[in-house]
Amino acid sequence: MAIYLDNAATTKPHPAVVKAVADCMSEVYGNPSSLHGIGLQAELLVNAQRKTIAEALGCSAEEILFTSGATESNNLALRGIAAAYGKRKPHIVASAVEHASVNNTLDALEKEGFRVTKVFPDANGQFTAKAFLDTITEDTCLVSMMAVENETGHVLPVSAVFKVLRKRYPHIIRHCDYVQGFMKTAENVELLAADLVSVSAHKIHGPKGIGALYVRKGIRLHPVLTGGKQERGLRPGTEAVPLIAGFGEAVRQRHLKTYEFFKQAERCYDALEKRLCETDGIAVNRFMSGIPYILNFSVEGIRSETMLHFLESKGIYVSSGSACSKGGRSRVLGAYGVPDDRADSAIRVSFSGENTVDEINLLVDAIREGQKQLIHKK
Repeated sequence: MAIYLDNAATTKPHPAVVKAVADCMSEVYGNPSSLHGIGLQAELLVNAQRKTIAEALGCSAEEILFTSGATESNNLALRGIAAAYGKRKPHIVASAVEHASVNNTLDALEKEGFRVTKVFPDANGQFTAKAFLDTITEDTCLVSMMAVENETGHVLPVSAVFKVLRKRYPHIIRHCDYVQGFMKTAENVELLAADLVSVSAHKIHGPKGIGALYVRKGIRLHPVLTGGKQERGLRPGTEAVPLIAGFGEAVRQRHLKTYEFFKQAERCYDALEKRLCETDGIAVNRFMSGIPYILNFSVEGIRSETMLHFLESKGIYVSSGSACSKGGRSRVLGAYGVPDDRADSAIRVSFSGENTVDEINLLVDAIREGQKQLIHKK
């Protein structure tokens, strides 16, 4: 039986989610924009799920836009704000450890003439509110900061930074990539003090291909795509009704087990960290203020891909970092000051509430076996 420990990349859809998607495809197949009864049925379903997701984020349903996922949500947030506010204020600030969908979008905007400042962690691997606030200039239009870094689980000081920005610089728009924190931490849009928040379904046992963007009322956002008037004209195209149904169901199922899942992930995290620290030749890439859903470590002398495939041969599935990096050296670990040799050997284990300590013990046993076999082969 497979041991799946790559939940930061994606999660196995909950059975109730699979049923919700399938039922919708066969029973609620109308176009929500159609004026007849079958279209109205689809529209009502979409609105109900919008309300469910809004309640989870602590906002009104009218402030939720459905997208194809977090990558589109992040692009719409960054490009939409840049287009709306950037002509007069072309400066954008972000952390240096953002997901590729933010980092690479900022690189593209920089080529288009925007000034981008990326804030790096300090020598202790920590971000401070002061480091972000010191970058603010009179022409800053946007600050973007993820809540939970997806390779290490490090929690960034979003609330601390954004609350000061809201008070001192209310004209600066605040965006948060909340993908790894959504339904895993207790924050909502008010606690984050964010104007824009990106979330995704497939990180919480929902379907792939659906996400959402919270847009605070009053924020001007230019659409990235042109087309129809769906999603207030900000995200044209027929809504993916079955995926939206699955998203809403995933949120409901997760809400029922948020605390239970957190405690189980914590047990798995603690067990793995303890056994890794007892194992020679392993360095835990640990930072203060993290969530118990992600643990990153390096196995000395064995490249990530080599260990990853050895574990796969044992039926254990982990990651060498962000799924979007496709096996390349981690830009994020470099930003945290992790040496290249350790970064080349990094393994990311990410838990769901369904993982067990027994699985963790099997993982560590397999890693130790891999150390003996793989280093010996060298």
